[in-house]
Amino acid sequence: DLMAALRRHDWPGNVRELRNIVERLLILSPDDSDKPIGADMLASALGGNVAGDAGNNGGGDSLSKPLRDAREDFERQYLAAQMARFGGNISKTAAFVGMERSALHRKLKSLGMTEDSRT
Repeated sequence: DLMAALRRHDWPGNVRELRNIVERLLILSPDDSDKPIGADMLASALGGNVAGDAGNNGGGDSLSKPLRDAREDFERQYLAAQMARFGGNISKTAAFVGMERSALHRKLKSLGMTEDSRT
């Protein structure tokens, strides 16, 4: 989840900002080395400014939308994050989210997620 969040972030400060955030995450990570650094730690390191984060990307805005639109927004964000997590691999993404490959293809098409918008 951390890698997907890192890929989704805009990085307006480019490589320097990325390096600083990685250093901050390593410094602030718990002493328990068995626990991986998660996207929640990235959100706190960036001050809650993570693309796709419900607190930043219209979490309250979705409450003003009809259920169908809010669900589609969530599905779009969720599937984009999972596709990024698995490097655009449809088979691995479908297995992880619990869908058949063909059903995932149909869902991505219905959400308007073309090849270009998925990566």
